[in-house]
Amino acid sequence: MNPLSQLPSVDRLLSATALASLVDAHGRAVVTGMVREVLAAARAAIKEGGGLPDEADLVEKVGAGVTAKMRPRLRPVFNLTGTVLHTNLGRAPLPEEAVQALINAARNPCALEYDIESGGRGDRDNVVDELLCELTGAEAATVVNNNAAAVFLLLNTLAQKKQVIVSRGELIEIGGAFRVPDIMSRAGAKLVEVGTTNRTHLKDFAENINPRTAMLMKVHASNYAIHGFTHAVPEAELAALAHQHTLPFVIDLGSGTLADLAAYGLPHEPTPAEAIAAGADLVTFSGDKLLGGPQAGLLVGRKDLIAKIKKNPLKRALRVGKLTLAALEAVLALYRDPDRLHLRVTAVRQLTRPEADIAAQAARLLPALQSALAGLPVTVEIVALKSQIGSGSLPVDRLPSAGFAVKPQGKRGGILNRIEQGLRALPKPVIGRIEEGALLLDLRCLAEHEESGFAAQLSALSGLGA
Repeated sequence: MNPLSQLPSVDRLLSATALASLVDAHGRAVVTGMVREVLAAARAAIKEGGGLPDEADLVEKVGAGVTAKMRPRLRPVFNLTGTVLHTNLGRAPLPEEAVQALINAARNPCALEYDIESGGRGDRDNVVDELLCELTGAEAATVVNNNAAAVFLLLNTLAQKKQVIVSRGELIEIGGAFRVPDIMSRAGAKLVEVGTTNRTHLKDFAENINPRTAMLMKVHASNYAIHGFTHAVPEAELAALAHQHTLPFVIDLGSGTLADLAAYGLPHEPTPAEAIAAGADLVTFSGDKLLGGPQAGLLVGRKDLIAKIKKNPLKRALRVGKLTLAALEAVLALYRDPDRLHLRVTAVRQLTRPEADIAAQAARLLPALQSALAGLPVTVEIVALKSQIGSGSLPVDRLPSAGFAVKPQGKRGGILNRIEQGLRALPKPVIGRIEEGALLLDLRCLAEHEESGFAAQLSALSGLGA
C-alpha cells in the first residue's frame, strides 16, 4: 500500500486530544495551518524514501510547531553577560513604579494632549517638562524617541545649511555604525572639525567662528576614552566664547544621568544640571541608559531654543507616545528622592550592588548549576568577575562582581558552545559570555527574587550529556 495514502487526514490530527488545549489557546486556524505544514513535510520525506511516521509523532510535531510559532519574539531573558545596560537586551530594566504607570496608561484613556484644568488642548511634553526642568535647572524641555533623534532635531532646527564647530576628538561612532558626522550631514548642518584627536584648545574654536557658524557643540565621548597627553576645553569657557558671539552652546551627553553617581560609589558621569550650570544653552541625553527609564531622547535648555525645536515639523515624526511618557514620568519622579535612588531605580540598584551580595548569591546557586552539568566534562566554580556599565557609559570603568566559570576538562572547548546554546534554549533564556576558554555567568543583574526561577529551570541542561 502506498504510504502516502496512510497518512492521517487533517481533520483526524485536529481531533487529537493532545491538540485540544492548543486550539483553545491559539484558535483552530493556527493549529490547522501547522497540521498542514507537518503533513506536507511528512509527504516530502516519504517521497524521498522515508518511512511512514507514527501518528503520535505527527501530533507532537504539530504541538511543538504551534508553541514555537506563537511564542513572543520579544522574550524576557536572564542577563548574565556582565554588561548591565546591554543594548541588545533592552538596556535599563524599568523600576516597578514605571511598570505600574505604563500599565495604567495602557489600560486607560489618558490626558496626553488634554488640559484637564482648562478643558482645552494640551501639550504632551507637559507630562514631564516640569520634572525635567526641576531636576536639571533648565528653562524648558522636550522629549523625542531617542538621543540620536534629539541631536538630529536640534541640528536640523538651529543649524540647517550652517556650520557646527566640534572638536575632532569628539566625532564618535556609537552602536550600529551610527556616527555623529553622519547625523550632522543628514540634519543639513555643516561640520567644522577643530583641534586634534587628543588635544583641542579654545583658540581652535575661536579661529573658526564666522558668519555661517550656527553653534559650538560638545559631544561627550562616553563610549571611549583617551588617556595621556590630552586637553579638552572646559565647558564654561566654550559657553563664554559662544555667548560672546551670540551663538548657542550645545552639549550632547549621550548616556546622561540626573544624579551624581559618585555619591553611590560609582565613577562620576557628567549631568545635565552640571552642563546647564556651566552655561550650556541646550543639553541632550538618553532616558534608557544611566537614567534607568524607557527609551527616549531628552532635550533641556533655553526656553526660546526649545520652542523653536518644538515647532519643527520633524518633532511630530520623532515624538513619543503615552506609554513612554508614563514610564518616563514615573522614573523622573524617583529622582526627587536621591537618598533612596539606589534602592528604587533598578539600573542604579544593579550598578551599585555590593560584590559580597553577588558572591553570596553565587554560593547559593552553585549546587543547582553543578547538579545540572554533572554529566558533562566540565568544572563549575565561583569566580570574581568585572562587570561593565554598558551602552557607551563609562567605558573604561569596571565593577567588581562574581559569578560562575564553566571550564572544559581537557581539550573539549566545543562543550562550552553546547552549554551556551542550552542555556539560551531554556524557557527563560540565560545569556552569558564565552571568554578566554570559559563560559562566564555574571550574577550582578540577577535579582534575589529571580533565584528560584533561575535554579528551577537549570535541570533541563542535564539532557546535554545524552
